[in-house]
Amino acid sequence: MSYFAAYLEMLDPDKNQTLRPQHLQHLKECEENGKIFACGPFANGSGGLVIYIADSYEEAEQLANKDPYVIEKVRRLDLREWKMTQKVNI
Repeated sequence: MSYFAAYLEMLDPDKNQTLRPQHLQHLKECEENGKIFACGPFANGSGGLVIYIADSYEEAEQLANKDPYVIEKVRRLDLREWKMTQKVNI
């Protein structure tokens, strides 16, 4: 099991609002399947971040590429493996 950070850079704010329900449904399904560690938008509106849990880069890429934001080119995907060194409870 590895973590993969999907940086989703905003490209089309208007279309983003239209596809938001489908994007949230995608995230919900991934979460229900144990495939999301964390997710959320950036406060400045420039996009968002999803940290997927997957067995390989290819699996994470498949999950990220099923996001309606990525399919419809509303956001640009930049996917990278993320090495969590420590979980902190504050």
